[in-house]
Amino acid sequence: MTLMTTSSLLSLSNDLADLAANHGGTIVQVLGARRPASGVIHGMDTILTTGHAVGREDGVRVRIGDADPIPAEMVGWDAATGIAVLRTGTSVNIAPPSISAAEPRVGQIVVALGRSWSNALTASAGVVAVVGGPLRTGRRRAIPRVIRVTAPMHEGFAGGGVFDPSGQLTGIATAAVIRGFGVAIPASIAAASARQILTTGGSRGFIGIAVQPVHVSDAHKIDERTRALLVVAVTPGSPADAAGIIVGDILLEFAGTRIESTEDLLDRLTGDRVGQKVSVKTLHGGTARDVDIVIASRPRN
Repeated sequence: MTLMTTSSLLSLSNDLADLAANHGGTIVQVLGARRPASGVIHGMDTILTTGHAVGREDGVRVRIGDADPIPAEMVGWDAATGIAVLRTGTSVNIAPPSISAAEPRVGQIVVALGRSWSNALTASAGVVAVVGGPLRTGRRRAIPRVIRVTAPMHEGFAGGGVFDPSGQLTGIATAAVIRGFGVAIPASIAAASARQILTTGGSRGFIGIAVQPVHVSDAHKIDERTRALLVVAVTPGSPADAAGIIVGDILLEFAGTRIESTEDLLDRLTGDRVGQKVSVKTLHGGTARDVDIVIASRPRN
């Protein structure tokens, strides 16, 4: 095996830095209910990210480059892959990255690009460690194929892009880690999910809350569950507001089904439930109670 020379290492270093510089403009900051995360420009007014990165139904904003944050509508969310599509009110005027048609290869160098919590472009390099799947994501749901990479990624990378050496988008980063390797959704699968969301019009239900996962303390447990959703914001005049949900309430069940993550809640706000009344079990001031919420259509920005 021939060892790399200083000049070849310098060339590789410069190539990776050029890749980050050339494609960093396609990575945006997503400002939802949680700490800032990332997204990838998908079209002239659409952005690909993940449900984990968004973390809420409404009030989402995106920051493109160094500009001020602008409102974005969550068009829809794919429960199987976790891919979400955001739509901005104006054109972003940045061409999206090309999606790689080639299958990722184990050992292939990749560069993950995301936005830090301060909105700085952040890069992390590694190799494709595993290409596998399917990865179960819920009852009767799975991602057919996932990429696991050695590039270290903090939560701010969620929704960011994973690029191959040619600068093509090969994956969408998630906040998941499996056996020490960061998980990315192959770009071809993410693009197919986005097409489906945009084709169906992204019909979704709306109740008007922002939530984040929370550990249920022993003092507040009503059964064996340890995870639930903490309400961190309620939209005035929304169905949740009308039902008496307030900031600080903890959501335990939705329509008879336990919810432990934002994805669990989004999965149940399907378009066919608009107009339906559902029962929601909550902890309100530490006391369990059931409230009825009428699911509305998602308002347009």
